[in-house]
Amino acid sequence: MKLEVLRFSPTKKSTYGMLFDSTYYACKSYNIPTSISSKDREPKFLCYILEDPYQPKKVYGNTCIADGTYKIKLRTEGRLHERYSKKFHEFHDGMLWIKDVPDFTDIYLHIGNSPKDTHGCPLVGDSARSNVGDTHFIYRSTRAYKRIYPRICEKLALGEEVTITFSHPLFAVRDGSLLYPYLKAHFEETFKRS
Repeated sequence: MKLEVLRFSPTKKSTYGMLFDSTYYACKSYNIPTSISSKDREPKFLCYILEDPYQPKKVYGNTCIADGTYKIKLRTEGRLHERYSKKFHEFHDGMLWIKDVPDFTDIYLHIGNSPKDTHGCPLVGDSARSNVGDTHFIYRSTRAYKRIYPRICEKLALGEEVTITFSHPLFAVRDGSLLYPYLKAHFEETFKRS
């Protein structure tokens, strides 16, 4: 399973994203069975994501994770796992752990509504408040989590690799070069002033 987070509307306090299942779309070299319709080959929107803001250098508990592709595994230890085992006892098998993120530990996809809930982790939600203003907010986080968690766990239970790719379209790369280098420089300069 290939998940993809496309980030948008970054502010000094938070970053919105959209989570897609890009399993068939992500790689043109897939031998997609003809029984899968072209409609089912397109990325599927799963939910909104809320993260901490981009920082040129990591600030503990206040920085979104670096763009890149990471594996997701289940983790069955820690306080958050204990809380979720009680809250979601009917289906919880472990935390959705985003592994091997540089300079980060214990990064999970989990519920929450505001930047105060992230602590470096991506939050899931079914809707997002208007992206005008400094602070973002997502709604119906538990509902989104209950919907996406079983899909991801099913793939993990089958022994499939599950990856998640985080990217910011402004920092898109083609042939090894940034498509919009001036936007990245402007973006980083904006955050230096805060």
